Amino acid sequence: MSAPERTREGTDGSDGSGGSAALRWLGAAVKETVLVLVMAMVLSFVVKTWFLQAFYIPSGSMETTLLVGDRVVVSKLTPSPVDLHHGDVVVFEDPDDWLGGLPQEEAETRTGATKALHDALVFVGVLPSESEDHLIKRVIGLPGDHVVCCDDDRRITVNDEPIEEPYVHDGDVASSMPFDITVPAGKVWVMGDHRSDSEDSRFHDPDGTGEQGSVPVDRITGRAVAVVWPFSRLAWLSDHETTFADVPSAAASP
Repeated sequence: MSAPERTREGTDGSDGSGGSAALRWLGAAVKETVLVLVMAMVLSFVVKTWFLQAFYIPSGSMETTLLVGDRVVVSKLTPSPVDLHHGDVVVFEDPDDWLGGLPQEEAETRTGATKALHDALVFVGVLPSESEDHLIKRVIGLPGDHVVCCDDDRRITVNDEPIEEPYVHDGDVASSMPFDITVPAGKVWVMGDHRSDSEDSRFHDPDGTGEQGSVPVDRITGRAVAVVWPFSRLAWLSDHETTFADVPSAAASP
C-alpha cells in the first residue's frame, strides 16, 4: 500500500492554496492602486503645468472678492492663448520686489517628511501653492490704455471713459492716490479690490508714467477663475464685463 498523500495546511487548518490566492490578489490590488496614484499624480502635474493651478490667498488686498484663506483655481491659458481682458483677476510673479517691504503671513512650520510630502503635493498640483513670490490683483489697464484717477465724481477713467466699480471694497474710494498714466506695451496696470489695503501698481510707479508700476504680461501666471475652498464660498470669479463695456480700445481712443 502506498503511503498516504501529504497535504499542506495553513496554520488555521485550511488548505494553503487559499492563502496564496489571497496574497496574489492583495499584491495585484496594491500594484493597481500604486499605478492609479502615479497616473493621477502625472495627470495633476500636467494640468498644473499647462492648464490649471490652485493658489492660496494670504492677504486682504482683494477683499471682499477674495478673503484670507480662500483657495482659487487659476487658468494658465490666459494670457496665452486666451487674451487678457479688463477686469480679469490675475496671479503674477512679483515683478520688481513689490513684496520686499510688506509683512508676510507666517507660514505653517513643516519639517522632515511632512515638509517633503507637502512640497511634493504642491509641486504636482494636488495642494494649492503658498508661494510668497506671487500676487493677485485685478487688471484695470491693458497695454496702451490711458488710466486716470480721478474724475470729478471720483471715478477712474480708462481711455477717457469713467468706470463704475462694484467690486471695490465697501467704504473705499476708487483710489486715494491720484495718477495719470499710460500703460506701456507688453504690460498691464493692476489694482486690488480693497483699495485702501492694496499696494498695487499705484505704489510702485515713482515716476508717475506707468512704466514701473505696470506688470509685464510675461510675468502673469494666469487668470483666477473660481474660488474652490472653503466650499461655503464656492463661486466663479467675474471679470465684470459690463464695467468696462463702454471703454474704447487704446487704439480707438483720441
